[in-house]
Amino acid sequence: MTDTGFRATAGNFVRLATVLLLVATVSACSMFGPSKIKDEEIIPAETLYQTVLSDMDKQRYNTAIENLKKLERQHPYSEYNEKAKLMEVYANYRIGKFDEAILAADRYMALFPSSEEMPYVLFLKGTSYFAQITDITRDQQLSQDAIATYTLLIANYPKSDYAKDARDKMVIAVDQLAGKEMSVGRYYAGNGQYAAAINRFRVVVDKYQTSTHIEEALFRLTESNLALGLTNEAQTAAAVLGHNYPSSSWYKDALGLLQKVGLQPKVNSASPLAASLQG
Repeated sequence: MTDTGFRATAGNFVRLATVLLLVATVSACSMFGPSKIKDEEIIPAETLYQTVLSDMDKQRYNTAIENLKKLERQHPYSEYNEKAKLMEVYANYRIGKFDEAILAADRYMALFPSSEEMPYVLFLKGTSYFAQITDITRDQQLSQDAIATYTLLIANYPKSDYAKDARDKMVIAVDQLAGKEMSVGRYYAGNGQYAAAINRFRVVVDKYQTSTHIEEALFRLTESNLALGLTNEAQTAAAVLGHNYPSSSWYKDALGLLQKVGLQPKVNSASPLAASLQG
């Protein structure tokens, strides 16, 4: 046999062996493993819905969510579709899956914009943001999202059962935003960056006048403006503070700072802060 013939025969043998190996592998998979994924059993929509209700009553929210997804998957156009999507929002909220609750709320609102449950869904969405708010040293996007959602709820459904609770939670969320500004402002002031500090304290005075930080913000404006030699601004900040919070310890401190340099609280009509004076 020539070398060429030998190489051809060897090549044919290798290809035949490869084919046999593949056949054996497929056969083994058929013998020892499933060759077909079992079809999901179709459960009547009514049965699934009643199962979900039972799960919810027993506070088995994870199981309820699984069955809600199965209901949507098997019966996407059933009569229980709207109620099921509402329960999905609530179940995720109850087990602390807040991001999932927010997504479920958005889906519900997109599908059922005229629903009577819209105030409730907005409240659950806003509270899912609110529940994730951490301390003022962190990013406050969650506070802003909570405020935006609660504002939408209050504006569109002011007489709903959820409006008052939304207002109460908004106060806390707004306080978080003000607290963040104060934290940054104190940092700048502590490093002698008074102009940057003033910008932060002004945000609190201009945007968050109902927050618990307003008195300190006005004191810090007095302090920072004095440090820069801006006496008119410092006097005005102290005057606004004294006019609105005459018994505040922050006002007493602001007054002391001014008196040390021979000044008194006085509203400078040319100062932007003068507009903050509550008549």
